[in-house]
Amino acid sequence: QVQLVESGGGLVQAGGSLRLSCAASGNTFSNYVMAWFRQAPGKEREFVAGINWIDRFTYHEDSVKGRFTIGGDSAKNMVYLQMNSLKPEDTSVYYCAIDVRGRGIVTHDYAYDYWGQGTQVTVSS
Repeated sequence: QVQLVESGGGLVQAGGSLRLSCAASGNTFSNYVMAWFRQAPGKEREFVAGINWIDRFTYHEDSVKGRFTIGGDSAKNMVYLQMNSLKPEDTSVYYCAIDVRGRGIVTHDYAYDYWGQGTQVTVSS
């Protein structure tokens, strides 16, 4: 079993920054992918960014490229999402997820095995 705990959400004005963190605990594993998703009220959950710890390849969804950066420390099973130049449309609950089967970065949520509880990010205009 794997547990994921997010932190760092909050309220920020448009143009501001936030840094989300996600810590994984439980079974140890290698060759895995960690990702961030988000879900706004009334909308489907969507992929934001992912990192493959095998080669540290990262992928960001188009709407956040140049503003958000995923990174972390695989030895500590920790991933972060640095969010800059935030916009009101970034307002969502942000979820950390992990694919322990190491299939590469997949943008569909069905590929991920474990999820955090989510952290609210609200961007005011």
